[in-house]
Amino acid sequence: MRIGLITPDPGHPLLAATAALLGERHEVEVLHPSAGEASVGAPADVYLLKARTPAALELARALERRGAPVVNSAAATEGCQDRTGMASLALGAGLPFAATRTFGSLALLESAAGLEWPLVVKSRRSRKDDLVARLDGPGRLRELAPRWGGEPVVTQAFAPNSGWDHKLWVVGDEVFAALRRSELAAGTGEPAPGGGRLPDGWAELALRVGRVFGLDVYGVDVIATEGGGPLIVDVNAFPGIRGQAGAPEALAALTLRRAARDRAVGR
Repeated sequence: MRIGLITPDPGHPLLAATAALLGERHEVEVLHPSAGEASVGAPADVYLLKARTPAALELARALERRGAPVVNSAAATEGCQDRTGMASLALGAGLPFAATRTFGSLALLESAAGLEWPLVVKSRRSRKDDLVARLDGPGRLRELAPRWGGEPVVTQAFAPNSGWDHKLWVVGDEVFAALRRSELAAGTGEPAPGGGRLPDGWAELALRVGRVFGLDVYGVDVIATEGGGPLIVDVNAFPGIRGQAGAPEALAALTLRRAARDRAVGR
């Protein structure tokens, strides 16, 4: 089989390890997102989309129009970039997602009625190094304005929790998990409580997220609220999944399954 990687960074540990596994029996080729459709001859049997730029999404759409399966699809990848749409889809499907409000700018947030502090403010458009901050009152908005004042933002009520984020990563039907100290919490040196064991039912919740969002490779950020229940605060298409034993093997197996499935239906 021919397998394409749409990425600007083929040396990323997850992709590199997956490519090494696949390359033992199959042909693996790298497409830089800026290459464009004109650089592609006959489509590969399957593509892995590890990029979120407009150019990467357009390339993925072009390949999909030509009948090539893309993991994740361009539509699903793009859907995870808009936190307003993300919240609407999740809440509409009954997922325990943080209630989210959207504002055209930080200035509009400062003058909004009905805000309850503390709250979490995030860039509406999810991307690397975007805005994610806890605000204990309106005064912090002025600190953020020089860098973030010109872009739309969303807010989520701050849910009291342990200060640890459950990072759930899904590859096909396999769930990987770890605890990470929240960037919104004070203190970073203490070890993760309980060894990072995933609470009962949370793996099934992560798989349900994939069905709702149409994702095959994705991350779900979850916090345990004071009552113990899960609260989803973010969903990411094709995250790094670094340091998770078995993740490259799961991704390689998923890649081959998708290619075989499309062959079976006569692509």
